[in-house]
Amino acid sequence: MIFGIPLLVFLVGIIFLIQWIAFIPAFIFQTEKFFDLIGSMTYVLIMSLAVFLSAEMDGRSMLLLVLVMIWAIRLGLFLFSRIQKTGKDSRFDKIKPFFLPFLLTWTIQGLWVTFTLAAALSAITTTHRKDMGFPALIGLILWISGFFFEVVADHQKRAFRANPDNQGKFIDSGLWALSRHPNYFGEIVLWIGIAVIAIPVLQGWLWLSLISPVFVIILLTRISGIPLLEKAADKQWLEQEAYQAYKERTPLLIPKLWIHQ
Repeated sequence: MIFGIPLLVFLVGIIFLIQWIAFIPAFIFQTEKFFDLIGSMTYVLIMSLAVFLSAEMDGRSMLLLVLVMIWAIRLGLFLFSRIQKTGKDSRFDKIKPFFLPFLLTWTIQGLWVTFTLAAALSAITTTHRKDMGFPALIGLILWISGFFFEVVADHQKRAFRANPDNQGKFIDSGLWALSRHPNYFGEIVLWIGIAVIAIPVLQGWLWLSLISPVFVIILLTRISGIPLLEKAADKQWLEQEAYQAYKERTPLLIPKLWIHQ
């Protein structure tokens, strides 16, 4: 408990407060350049507060803190550097001028942070403690595997786009030869790893926090991730035989174990 309310509820309130405060200068100056950075840094701040304010700092809490911070800092810097190069995020073009739609976007980011962190925050703030054991090892292996896929895939795509010879082309090499969205596959796997680490100390209503990996899967496969990118890619390259062949031989998300020759 903190200020008479459950610590978990307090932290969720802070998550939304950060987004709403950041929205004010974003709306005034009509910019989305620090939107992703604020989201990522929210993860870092909330996880740090959770560990600092919890009744007990144990190995599980510290492991979760380190893993989420590594992921959040890497992603935040990656997205921030990308928007610095492009100058803007076209997703915001039609909503930036309008107060409520732009505010809703920041609020949705608060929901994103809340749902993805639910399992980790539940494990850190609960008073039910256990030794980490085998589930923590499995979860760590999953996290490392997912993080590897995400980082390598992002690096490969950035390098591909940086090459002038690839202007207007689609990437089908490296991990992108195994999956059309290997970075999203990695993202899903690493959050499943976080949930596995948290599971041993969940009890009662905290089992609902396992919505974390489910939310990530639904978000990336049904809402804002893969559907939007697939639509954009089809619009640009669907008439090309090479792209049609790439779609036929390459799984949408889960990587295959061989590369088509």
